[in-house]
This record gives sequence, structure tokens and C-alpha cells, in this order.
Amino acid sequence: MNEPTQNPDFPTEAAFESTPEQTSPENVGAIINALQSHIEDLDKQIEQLKSDRLLALAEAENSAKRADRRISENAKFATSNICKTLLQVADNLSRALLAAPADQRTGNEPLKNLAVGVELTEKELIKVLEDQGVKRIASLNQPFDANLHNAVQEAENTSVPSGTIVQVLIEGYTQHERLLRPAMVIVSKGGPKREAAKPEATAASSGVNTTA
Repeated sequence: MNEPTQNPDFPTEAAFESTPEQTSPENVGAIINALQSHIEDLDKQIEQLKSDRLLALAEAENSAKRADRRISENAKFATSNICKTLLQVADNLSRALLAAPADQRTGNEPLKNLAVGVELTEKELIKVLEDQGVKRIASLNQPFDANLHNAVQEAENTSVPSGTIVQVLIEGYTQHERLLRPAMVIVSKGGPKREAAKPEATAASSGVNTTA
């Protein structure tokens, strides 16, 4: 903060101990001019102090907002690591259900009951993940997107445009619109060339933040 400074032209107390010579119109005019100059200097200092104060308040408010955003982000994604681990459990439950297809459950009451129990457990786990903002990425039959998918293999398929996801090996997920786990997929090749999408349209359609 700027400290008020003494104007060297400002008259001292001795200047007001007037003598007949000092009270002449010329001396009075000089004193008045010195007073006006000093007042102008004080006004400038006051304006500078006001400006400094406003800048300090604005910076303090911005700092508080940034801190609030960081706290909010940390709270929102505090469960990311545990959610990734739970996704592996969900994968295993899905694989368990694949080992007990519906046609094999018919007439096999123990297998049917076991499958129902696994399905209920899987649904409950998915509900817990959804409560934490976790959502599955729609990948099958969609264009390959390096921001969302990991291609582990290409498959010859002329019936769909090249670069189409024809099989999902491991599902991908987002959490609060941020990529949590990319999908592991198989992509087609040999088909017609896919029309390139505009970058703006791709970003708008995915709506996923991959910068984290």
C-alpha cells in the first residue's frame, strides 16, 4: 500500500506566521497554489489506494473460488480408484454369467438360482457405481475414438465402414463425464471409408473430458 508522501511545495507552519510582507497578494497566491497542489496529490493517492484495495479484494475472491473448485473436484473424484477396482469385480460377475447361459439354466435349478444371485449382485454393484457418477460408454457399432477406446485387434469386415467397433472385450466407463477406463475393443477393416466427422461435432457428441 502506498504511504502518503509530504509534498515538498506544501507550506510549513512557519509559512502561516505571517508578516506584512508575507501577506502580500503574491505570497497568498503562492500559498493557495501550494495547498491546491497538495490536495491534488492527496486525491491521487486516495484513488490509488482505492484501486489497490479493489484489486486485493478481487484477487482474494478469485483465490477463494479456485479453492472451492479444487475442493469440489477432489470430492467428486475421490472415489475414482475404488471405482476402478469395483469395475474389475463387475467384469468378473459378467464373465460368470456368460458361463451360465440361459439355455443351460433350464431344468437346472441350482444353476438357475446361482445365476439369479449373480445377476442381482451385478445390478447392485452397477447401482453403487452409478451413484458415484460412473456410466458405461456405448461402444458397440460406434466409430472408434482413441479418446475412449483401446483397439486390441482389427477384424476384416466389409459390411460396415472401416474403424467401426464390432466387438467389445472390456467395457469402458466414465465418471462425471471424465474418462475412468477406456473400452478394449476390436475394430473393423476392409469396409468403405467412413466420412470424417468434424472435430466440433465429435467433441459435442462424446461430451467426455479426457484431459484429466
